[in-house]
Amino acid sequence: MHYSDTTTPVHHNWLYRRVVLPVLALLRMGATPQRLAWSISVGLLIGINPVLGSTTVLCLAVASIFRLNIAASQIGNHLVYPFELILLIPFLRLGSRIFHTAEMPLSPAELLHAARTHPLDLTRQLGLWEWHAFLVWAAISCLAAPLLVAALTPLLRRLLVRVQLREYPILPASSPETALKE
Repeated sequence: MHYSDTTTPVHHNWLYRRVVLPVLALLRMGATPQRLAWSISVGLLIGINPVLGSTTVLCLAVASIFRLNIAASQIGNHLVYPFELILLIPFLRLGSRIFHTAEMPLSPAELLHAARTHPLDLTRQLGLWEWHAFLVWAAISCLAAPLLVAALTPLLRRLLVRVQLREYPILPASSPETALKE
């Protein structure tokens, strides 16, 4: 396909511009589909871990240790941020059940009362709940990672073929003023 200057500019949605185009760029730079699949999978799974505020650093560390693509892992990590918040309570509850600890009170009044009457006990208990939730997440992630890689690798291989044949949708070259408006 050839694009001429007379065609109207193509406007892609946020997901395409922020996820697909960076992955296309990584494929163009020589990243293998399997390495990208592992990188994205690690980012997706680390992105939902129940330790709030740890995902970016943890993702960076794991990607560096295993020599994965840091950009791809961070794309996956940031893509699932809302799910980290959604899955926090289920991980906490599942951890309580598996490790037979008292359930975390979700009522603000109960938490406030515990913070006022026994702050050190509450702090220890919160750490225990968080640790148990983290262990549950780690076990699930170890099982889910190969499944995600198995699902993503064929998709990325097909995308690589399109990249090599130049059959992928591209954004037209934009002026610096247009880039600043995004």
